[in-house]
Amino acid sequence: MNPHSASPIAELEERLRQAMLTSDVAELDALIAPELLFTNYLGQRITKQQDLEMHRSQVLKLTALTPSDQHIQQHDRFAVVSVQMHLLGSYDGTPIDQHMRFTRVWAISSADVWQIVAGHASVVAA
Repeated sequence: MNPHSASPIAELEERLRQAMLTSDVAELDALIAPELLFTNYLGQRITKQQDLEMHRSQVLKLTALTPSDQHIQQHDRFAVVSVQMHLLGSYDGTPIDQHMRFTRVWAISSADVWQIVAGHASVVAA
């Protein structure tokens, strides 16, 4: 995929969704920048390594991740995505059935590929 093509972000978002569903740590590693700055819905900062470990250890197990209301703002060397997701699965044995809104910033890294450099998650009120 050409990192400078007009619309790679929607494809990358789908790769990310599939990697999260299958806990594909290698794919997640490729999609997430080493310097990731992510804030979860509890206000905690999560590093790339912490995110990968949740998938590697199966602490986070997703059985469904259904996107809706996705908006992508494409810029020259970065993009901002806002997407609502319905998550089903479990976290540390506790069932998850939650609607969340994710904001992600994708940027062209020093390796000249798109990666997530920042993100935030919020619970969507019923």
